[in-house]
Amino acid sequence: MTSTISGMLDGTGKSIAIVASRFNSIIVDRLISGAQDTLVRHGVDADAISLFRVPGAWELPMVCRRVVNKGSFDAVLALGCVIRGGTDHYDHVAREAATGLAQVALESEIPVVFGVLTCHTLEQAIERAGGKAGNQGSSAALTALELISLLEQI
Repeated sequence: MTSTISGMLDGTGKSIAIVASRFNSIIVDRLISGAQDTLVRHGVDADAISLFRVPGAWELPMVCRRVVNKGSFDAVLALGCVIRGGTDHYDHVAREAATGLAQVALESEIPVVFGVLTCHTLEQAIERAGGKAGNQGSSAALTALELISLLEQI
């Protein structure tokens, strides 16, 4: 018989860092609120959530790496929003944010969760920041809690 090991959604006693970009703050602030609300509803003490603000998505990997290296958090959520414009800038920022955060996550002993929206339009971003497509900040928080629990069991 196959043994299945799954993570639970219990944040009791956990310490979470949220690293969030200020760029597109009308969207990112909604992601932050969704993440914070979800974490608290699942047992994380509000005082155990630290918010680090960075200029944009490009800076997320560097600051997440520094936060991970400090060693005082059980997980890190990277939250941001990149919306396609009329130039190639979107492609570079979105790609490098994703690549950089993936590298930090793979090198880390704690969950580093990608909660960066990469959307073609502002309307798509609004849908994913509390609209009909849910709140991806909340989803990132749930992912972090599940991964914390899963990693503790391995």
